[in-house]
Amino acid sequence: MRRLILVLFFSGIAVTYAQITLTTPPSGGNKKAAVSERIGITDVSIQYDRPGVKGREGKVWGQLVPVGFTDPEFGSSKSSPWRAGANENTTIEFSTAVMIEDQPLPAGKYGFFIAWAPEECTLIFSRNAGSWGHYFYTQQEDALRVKVKTVALDKSVEWLKYEFSDETENSAVISLQWEKLSIPFKVKVDYINTQIASFRQELRTERGFFWLSWNQAAQWCLQHNVNLDEALLWSDSATSAGFGGDRIFGAWATKAQLLQKLGRPEDANTVMKKALPLGSMTDLHQYGRQLLGLKMKKEAFEVFKLNFDKNPNQYTTCMGLTRGYSALGDFKNALKYANLALPLAPDEQNKKALQAILEKLKEGKDIN
Repeated sequence: MRRLILVLFFSGIAVTYAQITLTTPPSGGNKKAAVSERIGITDVSIQYDRPGVKGREGKVWGQLVPVGFTDPEFGSSKSSPWRAGANENTTIEFSTAVMIEDQPLPAGKYGFFIAWAPEECTLIFSRNAGSWGHYFYTQQEDALRVKVKTVALDKSVEWLKYEFSDETENSAVISLQWEKLSIPFKVKVDYINTQIASFRQELRTERGFFWLSWNQAAQWCLQHNVNLDEALLWSDSATSAGFGGDRIFGAWATKAQLLQKLGRPEDANTVMKKALPLGSMTDLHQYGRQLLGLKMKKEAFEVFKLNFDKNPNQYTTCMGLTRGYSALGDFKNALKYANLALPLAPDEQNKKALQAILEKLKEGKDIN
């Protein structure tokens, strides 16, 4: 009886230990990898295992990676695409809704599969991101299918990888690259609306207790020329005493620029008359530069002139009037103030840049 109890005890230990595994590399000598990128404010993350070519050139596409759908002969699936990597299935996650090759896909984490063909592949985003490999794939769980063209590579890629390229403010191209083939697809986000929605949410949290947050949101809308009416309300908060921005030049300058954009120049001028005394020499110079960027040449000149009167014979204010006169086409006076600025230049780099400006003004060319 005692021997039987011992046998059962050690058998139980053996079964328990058989269920414990240690951390080791993926099977087959493959490598675990992850890559992520932010597009606008949308986070895109890919988790995958990287198989290597390992001397199998010419046998990857069409052999190791089968054409179309195949029976994996394991699990419940009888017709599975390639798992777009090795071992566990590849997953791709989007923190907001996106467009894949101009087709909508909601935010979420997806199993990523590819039905490969030499000229055109079908990319599959499955709502099942948790199954192991492609053995349990079913079409009923597809969230999206898109077709893309394959692209030949000049150099062989030994270890399968995913790369982000051609990034813009609201898009990027993601490409799977292995051996001498690339499978690219474009991801686009609704950056404008997701950013505005994010501002609305964050301004309701502790981040909305300070003027700078309200001004940041208003300034972003101004720069992108969107949501201007709401941005003006945000600038009202930014310039209020309650949020601490009533004595901050930058907050008032944002409000004035929004009023100008909204076709209310008189209101904008009233705001700026209140704001200008609050500005430092650098504040006024940067504001003048912003006005030049908005093609408001006369208004910019007035700011540069005020700055010079408050802070005479400084490199910054001399350069401000150089730009202001140049914008108005008065190259004679622009040359005058550029020459005044030259001995005041803070370093050799600024002197060289100013010398180039002098030559341009002598040719009667605007420096802005």
